[in-house]
Amino acid sequence: MLARPDNTDLDAGPHRAAGRERLCVVTREVKPTDEMIRFVVGPDRAVVADLKRKLPGRGVWVTASRACLAAAAKRGVFARAFGADVTVAADLPDLVQGLLERALLDALAIARKAGEVVTGHAKVEAAAEDGAAVAFLQARDAGPEGVRQIMAAIRRGYPEEAANIVVIRAFTSAQLDLALARPNVVHAALLAGRATDTVMARWRVLSRVRAPEPNRADAG
Repeated sequence: MLARPDNTDLDAGPHRAAGRERLCVVTREVKPTDEMIRFVVGPDRAVVADLKRKLPGRGVWVTASRACLAAAAKRGVFARAFGADVTVAADLPDLVQGLLERALLDALAIARKAGEVVTGHAKVEAAAEDGAAVAFLQARDAGPEGVRQIMAAIRRGYPEEAANIVVIRAFTSAQLDLALARPNVVHAALLAGRATDTVMARWRVLSRVRAPEPNRADAG
C-alpha cells in the first residue's frame, strides 16, 4: 500500500503508537504494525529499537526485514525522520535480531511459568500426535533421529495442516535450557494461551528479520 498523504514519519508517542498501520520510513509504504519495528531516540541521541512500543518520545517505524534495517542505518533516514543528528549502530540488523531473540526467550520463560510449554521427547511427541500444540521448538543442535520422530508425529497429529505448523529452530539446547529452566531441552511444544500468543507474535517479527534476502546465496 502506498503512503497516504496525511501520514507523517513520526508517531505521536508510545500511548498513540500502536495503531494498526504505520508508515515505514525506508520503503515509504503504510504497513501493519505487526510487520514493523518502532524506534525512538534515547537520552544519548542514539536510535533505540522499541520492541514493546512503550518507550517515551515520538517514534519512527521500519519494516521488520534485514534489508530495511540495513538501509535505515546507512541512508540517514533516522536523522531525516527525527529532524536531528542521531547515532545509529552500523550493525543495526544484527543488533535488532539479538534483541528480538532475547525478547523471544523471555516470552518462552513466561509461557513456561504459565504452564503453556511441554518439554521432554515423549511428551512433545504425544502433544504432536494429539494435535494439542500450537507450535513446536527444536534446538538447532537437535539430533536428526529425534527431529525425524517429532516431525513424523506432527504429520500424524495434523494431517491436513502439518506443513503450516510452526517449528521454531532459532536457539541451541543451552539457550532453551535457560529459558525453560530445564536441563537438556531439545524439543518442546507450545500450548494455546495468552503467553503463547506473545511467543508467536515475537517469533513472527524475528522470523522476518532472520529471513534471507531473495538475492542472497543462502536464500531458501
